[in-house]
Amino acid sequence: MSPSQKYEIWLQLVRREVTVAEAAAAEQVDRSTIMRIKQVAKEGALAGSAASKPGTAGRQRDYELEAAKAEIARLSEACKELAVKLTLVEGKDGWGVCPEGECRRCRRSWARTVLCQ
Repeated sequence: MSPSQKYEIWLQLVRREVTVAEAAAAEQVDRSTIMRIKQVAKEGALAGSAASKPGTAGRQRDYELEAAKAEIARLSEACKELAVKLTLVEGKDGWGVCPEGECRRCRRSWARTVLCQ
């Protein structure tokens, strides 16, 4: 018998549309075969119920995806830090830092002004 046939027999038995003897006669099998179908279906239902948890369906963790997201976050932070450093070195409008330590635009000491206002 195919799994779908077994499922249909089990549904008929659960709905009490047929008895074990009637199902066995209809499928031309022994009653013990029908009883075994019921038993396997019950065990499968209990195992499936025990494995499931209430609420939303649980998803298995994708460790590779989590690692990739963590790497993206790390690289994003590194890029932000580099952008800030570049801005500090070149100034807001790209004037850059004078080798003598003064801002080329306002001539103030670079150590005191960080960015030219």
